[in-house]
Amino acid sequence: MVNATGIYAQIFKPTAYVVSYFCLYLALAMLVPASVDYLNHNSDWQVFLGSSILTGVPALLMLIATRDDIPAFTLRFGFFLVNMLWLSTAVVAALPLYLSAAGLSFTDAFFEAISGLTTTGSTVLSGLDGMPPGLLLWRSLTQWLGGIGIIGIGLMLMPFLKIGGMQIFTIESSDTGNKPVPQFYKYSLWLLGIYVGLTLLCGLMFYLSGMSGFDAINHAMTTISTGGYSTHDASVGYFHSDGVLWTGCLFMVLGSLPFAVYVKALIHRDYNLMEDPQIPAFLIILGVVISATTAWHYLFTENESFFHVLSSTAFNVISIISTTGFASENYLTWGGFAVATFFVITFFGGCSGSTAGGLKVYRLLVVITAFRTSLQQLLSPNKVAIIKYGREAIDGSILYSVLVFVGAFLTTLVALTIAVSLTGLDLLTALSGALTTLTNVGPGFGPMIGPDHNFASVPDAAKWLFSLGMLLGRLEILAVVVLFTPAFWRH
Repeated sequence: MVNATGIYAQIFKPTAYVVSYFCLYLALAMLVPASVDYLNHNSDWQVFLGSSILTGVPALLMLIATRDDIPAFTLRFGFFLVNMLWLSTAVVAALPLYLSAAGLSFTDAFFEAISGLTTTGSTVLSGLDGMPPGLLLWRSLTQWLGGIGIIGIGLMLMPFLKIGGMQIFTIESSDTGNKPVPQFYKYSLWLLGIYVGLTLLCGLMFYLSGMSGFDAINHAMTTISTGGYSTHDASVGYFHSDGVLWTGCLFMVLGSLPFAVYVKALIHRDYNLMEDPQIPAFLIILGVVISATTAWHYLFTENESFFHVLSSTAFNVISIISTTGFASENYLTWGGFAVATFFVITFFGGCSGSTAGGLKVYRLLVVITAFRTSLQQLLSPNKVAIIKYGREAIDGSILYSVLVFVGAFLTTLVALTIAVSLTGLDLLTALSGALTTLTNVGPGFGPMIGPDHNFASVPDAAKWLFSLGMLLGRLEILAVVVLFTPAFWRH
């Protein structure tokens, strides 16, 4: 039986309070592109200023109206909160895009906004080279803000929700003792400081590699957030610089590693980054895939130096595995092996606790370990099998969570592909679009949504389905689906 008063007090009211905070932050962030457009004498500054007011005033009033003691954290509150955060901020972020001179429909504006905040990087915009700087900066800001939000929720909230085996990971702020707020505050400040520091360092290195200051800061924000938005239609290929490619490689990898290890290194002086099994596994996967794809690419490439082929291959492979979605060239023209490789690595993703999406490396490790253990038990049925993640044994609930998530992911991929195909898209576009949005990668496959095209020509119904796919992928699928079960709403 649903208790409306209880749901309001324990779920709706605190969710509205937290969501108001984030919408207020977005309203303040809109003043940055407004200032940039004003200084560049572009009339869109009025759009951003107006959107800031239209968003900020209601958010502030809601904040005041719902101000109260936050109730004890519950699973229902957590699930409802993460969904409402991404949906509400996507609507707010879409507002200046919808009102801008770009002339986007609300469908396109929402698609672009949720793609930014989920750091997917799929876009409906073309002609980026001639667009107002404020609009380009806003796209980059949505990915940068979405990236830090993903890190915070991934490290501090998802382990408590126990989705897909995330309970493996605990952090210092999880052990709050008798001082929960100071610990949480301290950890959050360290995360934010590291995120800002890496962004600034990335921007500096891009600038030294030949980018303009504006391009450097935009690409720095979308690189460290593993988002993939660019200020040019040709993406990073616009710059024709191996230095830019290797800078991108470095910071895409850094964005794909658990940010908790950076905090441990700075706070506790613990520099053993390889203690977490997913990190060496992620780096080994990168090394193997880059080596094999480079060898293939070089064999079928003429008039290109080996170093440039290596640079381009490494950049595009890391871009896909890290779910960033940049492209320095159309890798679908590299031949069958390369295309098959890029399709497979679209599933992988980076490490848990990073800005990357995908299945995540730790889940692959757990599944592989469970598979190997099952084979051993076939030969020795009486042997006691212990499934480990690194040196730590994991219990059956974690293995169950991981397997359920993988099953849910594959089921959702099939269902989303079928739903999208009903809008009239061909199988390749429907499948690759469903996959790239669920894994938050960005570009798909084929002549319509491949790395040298975008989602502009996709029907509106398919755009809404792909937007749902981005939300499902970013919130680990089950966190969204659980809201539609009757048990969630029972008292």
